[in-house]
Amino acid sequence: MTKLTDTFELNNGTKILKVGFGTWQIPAGKARQAVLDALSVGYRHVDTALVYGNEKQVGQGIRDSGIPRDQLFVTSKLPAESKSYEEALRDFETTFNNLNIEYLDLYLIHAPEPWRENGANYDAENQDVWRAMEEIYHSGRVKAIGVSNFRVHDLQNILEVASVKPAIDQIQYYVGYNQPKVSAFGKQENILIEAYSPLATGGLLGNPVLTKMAANYHVTLPQLAIQFVIQNGVLPLPKATSKEHIESNGQLDFEISAADMVQLNAIQDTDARYHFM
Repeated sequence: MTKLTDTFELNNGTKILKVGFGTWQIPAGKARQAVLDALSVGYRHVDTALVYGNEKQVGQGIRDSGIPRDQLFVTSKLPAESKSYEEALRDFETTFNNLNIEYLDLYLIHAPEPWRENGANYDAENQDVWRAMEEIYHSGRVKAIGVSNFRVHDLQNILEVASVKPAIDQIQYYVGYNQPKVSAFGKQENILIEAYSPLATGGLLGNPVLTKMAANYHVTLPQLAIQFVIQNGVLPLPKATSKEHIESNGQLDFEISAADMVQLNAIQDTDARYHFM
C-alpha cells in the first residue's frame, strides 16, 4: 500500500515523497490548473524542467494552492544543452525566478549530452556543470541535487569529482523497461532512481498481461504500473491533465504480490518509443 504522503530518504537525509506529479508535455496553458488539481487531491511532489516551458505556471499553481511551502517537494532541471559552469548558474537563476517559490527541493542535470547529440561524450563538461550544481546546493537554495537520463558511465564520471554525491537519477522506467544496469548501480551507490513515463507515455495502456493482472487486483492498469515502480524501490512521476486521472493515479492502496512482481519484472520491452526525454 502506498500513500501520497509516504517518503523515501535521499543520501543527504532529505525526505522525498514516494509519488511525484510529472508535468512533461503539459502545455503552459494547462500547467497551473493541472498542478492545482494534483495538489487538491493530495499530491505534494511536483516535477518540472526549464525545457518544458511551464515553470512559471507550475510555480503559480503551487503558490495559488495555499499549501505551506515546507509541505511540498518541487523539482526542476537544468537544460541538457547547458554544459558549462557559467551556463548552469545562469539557467538555474532563470528557473529559480520562473518558479518563484523560495527554494527548490531538487535540481537535476536533465541529460548527459545535448538532446541532438545522443551518445556524444560530454564527460569534462558534465564535471564542470557538477561544480556549478554543488555551488547551487551549498547556497541553500536547493535541498538536493542530482541527474536525469545518466547511464552508469555518466554517473561514474560525476562521482570521480563530486564532493556532493548525486541524490537522484531520473530515468525512463516502466514495466518492460527497467534499465537494470543503471538501476543496480544506483542502488549500490545509494542514488535513488526516479521513473519518468511510468506508463510509457501511454504505451502500456491496453497491454493484455497488465490489463488482466490489474483486474485481479480490482485496480486500473495505470495504478498497477505505478505501484510496480514503487515496489521496486523506484519513485514514479505519473503525468495527467484530467483531474479524474490525476486522482486515480494516486490511489495506490494495494500491494502487488511477490509472484506477480516477479512476472512483471520478467516482461520484456513493452514500449520503447521514448528512451530519452
